[in-house]
Amino acid sequence: MQPLRGKVAIVTGSSRGIGAEIARTLATAGATVVINYADNKLAADKICAAIAAAGGQGFAIQADVSDPAAVKQLFDKTIQQFQRIDILVNNAGILLFKEIAEIRDDEFDRIVDVNLKSVFYALREATGKLADQGRVVTISSTVTRLMLPKYSAYAATKAAIEQLTRIFAREMGKRGITANSILPGPVDTELFRAGKTAADIERMAAMAALGRIGDSGDIAKAVLFLVSDEARWVTGQSIGVNGGII
Repeated sequence: MQPLRGKVAIVTGSSRGIGAEIARTLATAGATVVINYADNKLAADKICAAIAAAGGQGFAIQADVSDPAAVKQLFDKTIQQFQRIDILVNNAGILLFKEIAEIRDDEFDRIVDVNLKSVFYALREATGKLADQGRVVTISSTVTRLMLPKYSAYAATKAAIEQLTRIFAREMGKRGITANSILPGPVDTELFRAGKTAADIERMAAMAALGRIGDSGDIAKAVLFLVSDEARWVTGQSIGVNGGII
């Protein structure tokens, strides 16, 4: 079954990690998927090749989503090539793992640009370019519900994009567009492991009711549900996909 056949999806930051798995999952479900990347064309092309080998359609488009002009071009190029956009997954993000006292101004500015402003720019473009009955999923984080040391800047940006997504859902509901946030728990990716010791990872795995950290497929399957017709009555929600951490 391919419930997304005929749909066109943009997945930001999808050349690796969770974003790449989301792209593969949506393509397997029949969507034509735009693989957005900032600078790693080789990685994006590998994801496109993997999707094609599995019988799907994936196309790489470069755009630094912290740049509003680049986000506009991402949307415009997608429409030019495929005539429509049905699904937007706001996935691009970076992690800053430092205590508040250690964070430099340039580091804070960078995480705000990539994690927060990028979602604002994408939602602003989506208001006029996403098809009626469209779907938006924003990847936030379970850290917005916790008080974890060293996650202050990261958690602040993720909490902000949840609120942006909720208000977008209210503003766009009249067109049948839904918008929700997924809050992953710890997921075994390069981004998650950066700056952490083995003891850090073991401790975070133990916080989950299921006793493990997640994998990218756990998140991608939740995204697939939210962009499907089965979730047409779900909007404005922040949904924990975290193995029962909270």
